Amino acid sequence: MGSLSIWHWIVVIAVVLLLFGRGKISELMGDVAQGIKAFKKGMTEDETTKAEPAKTEPVKTIDHQAASSQPQVQPQTEPRKVG
Repeated sequence: MGSLSIWHWIVVIAVVLLLFGRGKISELMGDVAQGIKAFKKGMTEDETTKAEPAKTEPVKTIDHQAASSQPQVQPQTEPRKVG
């Protein structure tokens, strides 16, 4: 298998241009460029969100001392009668 010469590449390019036309190829390249720009923009936005910590509300905690100061009710059990 030999390498492709310049004439082979010219024929391949001519066939591609006939099949797709110049307009379709330029539209396709424009879409690729827009995709690359959107990807770069997304990457920079991702880096800025990592740099800035998210604003969160303080977490509410339970005051254990106040909870333990309330009297605990224990169930009353009657003594068992044996016999």
